[in-house]
Amino acid sequence: MSNTEPAAGPLAHRREPEPPPPGGVLWTIAGDVRALLMLPAAFTMQVAHPAIGAGVDEHSVFRTDPWGRGERSLRSVQLWVYGGREAAEEGRRVRRLHKEIQGTDTRGRRYHSLDPACYAWVHATGFPVYLYAGRYLLRRFTPAQERQLYREWLQVGRVLGIHDRDMPQTIEEYWVYYRRMLAEEIEPTAVARELVATDVALPRPGGGSPPVRLLLRLTWPVLRSAFLRLRAFVTVGYMPPDARAAIGLEWSPAQERRLRRFSAVVRVLVPLLPERLRYLPVARAARARRRAAAR
Repeated sequence: MSNTEPAAGPLAHRREPEPPPPGGVLWTIAGDVRALLMLPAAFTMQVAHPAIGAGVDEHSVFRTDPWGRGERSLRSVQLWVYGGREAAEEGRRVRRLHKEIQGTDTRGRRYHSLDPACYAWVHATGFPVYLYAGRYLLRRFTPAQERQLYREWLQVGRVLGIHDRDMPQTIEEYWVYYRRMLAEEIEPTAVARELVATDVALPRPGGGSPPVRLLLRLTWPVLRSAFLRLRAFVTVGYMPPDARAAIGLEWSPAQERRLRRFSAVVRVLVPLLPERLRYLPVARAARARRRAAAR
């Protein structure tokens, strides 16, 4: 995969990859607040790849600044879908950010974060999580919608600089690739295990007014424990079962029943929320621009 940035000028601009279309499947689901419950499963699947897990373990600030990292990552993901002309620039920024990340993975292999095999897997994990978690939190997609979602996910990949040759181009090819990755590459890496642990250190969020900071300082031991339990629950619960098995994560019938009850409540309540609470900021702004253009 080339790390060369596109040349400047009008011709380069015309060749920039387009984000998914407004009104498409991704446009509908990626900015919904329910996506916040899906993303931990995808991230854990990513870091269960030995090279990606090693890169995050050695180079990420997810332990020291988890809230800031999460906010930046979420905004980046939103821009890939809703950013319009900003999408391609955000894709280039992501590649520049990862350009120097390299090392040796848990199997003794040299890796670079922009190696096609690594970079493509990071992107590929979102598709099965949207499908699986969507059955609980949104709706079951029709076969036509699944194919459309995959086509749009390929568009996001192009925004990120992933060449078509490095991603399966049909949904049938994708599932062959996905099963091979689970069988041959995915394992319970240290970072994957950490992301579903309930007894790890977690710094409290910063910012807020003095009263909020005081309240957080006083209640953080309780809030931290509750947050870690919820994170583990939704991470494992909304992860496709075959990925769970590849990572060695347990899931009981009792947990499945709790997940179904929890999901039913979320599925009913979220559509009742006002738009400012139902959609994430970048998506909300994009929806407002679309309405204004239509008028």
